[in-house]
Amino acid sequence: MPTIGRPCLRTALESLAAALGPEPEKIVLVDDRPGGGGGLPVPDVLADRVAVVPTGGRGPAAARNAGWRRTRTPWVVFLDDDVRVGAGWRDELIADLESAAPDVGGVQGRISVPLPEDRRPTDWERGTAGLATSRWITADMAYRRAALVETGGFDERFPRAFREDADLALRVLADGWRLERGIRRTEHPVRPAGPWASVRAQRGNADDALMRRLHGADWYERAGEVPGRRNRHLGIVAAGAGALALGLAGRRRAAALLAAAAAGGVAEFAAARVKPGPRTAREIATMLATSAAIPPAAVWHWARGTVAARAARPWPPEPRVLLFDRDDTLIRDVPYNGDPSLVEPMPGARAALDAARARGLRIGVVSNQSGIARGLLTAAQAHAVNRRTEELLGPIDAFEVCPHGPADGCGCRKPEPGLVLRAAGRLGASPHECAVIGDIGGDVAAAHAAGARAVLVPTERTLPAELSGARRAADLREAVSMLLDGTGGELWREG
Repeated sequence: MPTIGRPCLRTALESLAAALGPEPEKIVLVDDRPGGGGGLPVPDVLADRVAVVPTGGRGPAAARNAGWRRTRTPWVVFLDDDVRVGAGWRDELIADLESAAPDVGGVQGRISVPLPEDRRPTDWERGTAGLATSRWITADMAYRRAALVETGGFDERFPRAFREDADLALRVLADGWRLERGIRRTEHPVRPAGPWASVRAQRGNADDALMRRLHGADWYERAGEVPGRRNRHLGIVAAGAGALALGLAGRRRAAALLAAAAAGGVAEFAAARVKPGPRTAREIATMLATSAAIPPAAVWHWARGTVAARAARPWPPEPRVLLFDRDDTLIRDVPYNGDPSLVEPMPGARAALDAARARGLRIGVVSNQSGIARGLLTAAQAHAVNRRTEELLGPIDAFEVCPHGPADGCGCRKPEPGLVLRAAGRLGASPHECAVIGDIGGDVAAAHAAGARAVLVPTERTLPAELSGARRAADLREAVSMLLDGTGGELWREG
């Protein structure tokens, strides 16, 4: 739950505390106040489960990323700080998640927006009411951790609470997951807003321009959105600009015609906004003033957003660190090998590592070596095999080895995340800045548990069940190319 410390946060947390059902494993409050501040109003009943993460005003997308990366649960639920979850929300959430099929990557809550019963809603209230039918909004949205990890989470180039949720959903869908609507219910009250709020909201046109760049011109349809009135706004602005230019050129008749067209466009826009509203003097005056200001604001923000997005690449960014499994990924597997003379590189391994090095990436190896615990080889022999691997494949910045057996209960043996976390720390990277390439499901599971992306390069020992939920490449070159060139590859699922 990202927050900037608004008073509504207390109500949101109180509703979560009062809901029926199992308590969340952890509640991450992301304090996104630019200058920080005092404590947050956490109810005593939730205090032992709350972690506060300060982010210093980086925006809701970055705040949500900072929050979910502090978790380790298979599902992460996002709530806004101005909602009130329903009385049975926690029980209903469990039902939503337990009923989700393996290929369901996200489950949305059902949002309601209370509106005045004694009058027609204002323009602002009607806009907020649209949340009740919006898809995938993070007012109440649960995502599988694996889906978040593989997509890189929220695109932090979206600076506002606008379109970042649709962008994530489209990337999750593109990965082959399904998104569903659950049964849990959450109320989203209309927050107070000044008369110029609708004009300030036009900054979202810049985010629409980024969406178009990233997802194509038809993203509206796939996201369940409507294009809005941007073309009409462009017509109004063009007519007004033309009228000004013709007037300065002394062509008064033509200027008057274009000015009338611009005024007519503004009048039509204002009438469309006034008609369904309360039609009070204050609301009519607000609609008239803002209807004249919105078209140029919308066009300006769309234009600047288009310029800013012209070189935008797909999210997530290229990883800073590549971590490789060793046996049957970089070198052929010789069970419990302690003899450097038996080391044989896998096809394309040197070329793949050289391509990563050429891009400035750091390279690490994360390897289970249970033969040490079993007494079948020594740590020194395992180290000698690693040295020979480096001689054949070029410099490797870090080797992380788990010497334990399957029954030792350590936190480093894959599929546990310890090796990945240790390697990331040694190489000066956060886990989400790393990617793991391996040949079995344990490599993928360790990556996801740590918060790193993963690519599976199957071999003869890869089990069919391990393909499910994994991004797959035919060989090491393709795996590295997928991570460096932004080609997503194919995410495989059972069925």
